[in-house]
Amino acid sequence: MMQNLQSIMETLSGWVWGPYMLVLIVGTGVFLTFRLMFWQFRMLPLAFKQVFGKHPQAKSHAGDISHFASLMTALSATIGTGNIAGVATACVLGGPGAVFWMWMTALFGMATKYGEGVLAVKYRVKNENGMMSGGPMYYIEHGLKWKWLALIFAFFGTVASFGIGSSVQSNTVALAVQNSMGIETWVTGIIITVFSALVILGGIKSIAKAATVIVPVMAVGYVAGGLIIILNHLELVVPALELIFKDAFTGEAVAGGAIGAVIRYGVARGVFSNEAGMGSAPIAAAAAKTDHPARQGLVSMTGTFIDTIIVCSITGIVLVMGFIMAGNTFGNETGAVLTTRVFDQLLPGVGGWVVTLGIIFFAYSTILGWCYYGEKCCTYIFGEKYVLIYRLIYIATVFIGTVATLDLVWLFADTFNGLMAVPNLIALLLLSTVIAKESKDFIAKRKSGELY
Repeated sequence: MMQNLQSIMETLSGWVWGPYMLVLIVGTGVFLTFRLMFWQFRMLPLAFKQVFGKHPQAKSHAGDISHFASLMTALSATIGTGNIAGVATACVLGGPGAVFWMWMTALFGMATKYGEGVLAVKYRVKNENGMMSGGPMYYIEHGLKWKWLALIFAFFGTVASFGIGSSVQSNTVALAVQNSMGIETWVTGIIITVFSALVILGGIKSIAKAATVIVPVMAVGYVAGGLIIILNHLELVVPALELIFKDAFTGEAVAGGAIGAVIRYGVARGVFSNEAGMGSAPIAAAAAKTDHPARQGLVSMTGTFIDTIIVCSITGIVLVMGFIMAGNTFGNETGAVLTTRVFDQLLPGVGGWVVTLGIIFFAYSTILGWCYYGEKCCTYIFGEKYVLIYRLIYIATVFIGTVATLDLVWLFADTFNGLMAVPNLIALLLLSTVIAKESKDFIAKRKSGELY
């Protein structure tokens, strides 16, 4: 029976993450890019100013956490093993050119993330505890008036959180620690469960506080390690970039010149990494203190830029440099194992630890961020009184993930994570007029001096 169930889930997962879904996800980004007249490129400088600039008046705005904290919370769930293992998988299955298509996915995905952020704030509500609640389930219900579709999204999000958010991440950490340090998985399980519980039980403010420390440190540390490798092997940078661009349109580095594989795996891993269109990040965006939906939309779209254009690019370029050094082959390895080997090869004694520590902290931050996503989806269905029950179950699955075999769990998580995108993308497309209207209103109010 388990084999039949696994076979069914494999088929469903293949359909969910197949070409049609990828076209829908990327197509939504392309549509919004033209609908908003390339807003993500024109407004990117202002977007980063909102994230890192000082705005004293922002403290008085409605919301629970700052723009920076909301972005870090979203990035805590977004920057994860996909930035390390996912990029390697894309390069092995699709070739070096997959990195280029990851970039393209991210550039259009920024428009999608912007739209998600706008709608998250536009349709957010205060719950019975006085905290902000928002995300796809709320803009589907209040924007489209389709409660049934909102409930479907919330169900998908709740189920996905127990897999992709908790057990799969803790399993990744436990195996990484066991391989590098020889520590038993159950020992790691106890430690990571305790540290997760200490943060999770405090709710969004506690998660945001932890994220504002963990995310910048882990991202800067990983990027710094990658930049050191690049600077130490400058002679490989130009050849690596040339190969990425050439292979993106020829597929020559892939057996049989499979250009379709280059595009498919590049797009798939790009979407999986930055989650643009999946509907998870707007749940965190809704908690931000802001005076206008478009302002938070700008903040949200920087997450895709940071995740893919910066962090994934570091992994991709270093991997292609290693590919060239090895005589245009990745060998028999893939995933995190391949990334670890290449980093260690190009930065002996240190590179491997950069990846190992990156995996640990990336996965841990994902556990924290996804707990908030799953909690909001769960309470949308069952009510605020079930918050503590959800958190306790979530914490339990963190430990279970470190000692269990998760092949089937991963299939369930991966499938339901993909299914989340369907109702979310429907809402983004049908509410695109609202997104455009809010964008024009933001510009007009800034010009008149009504908004800073």
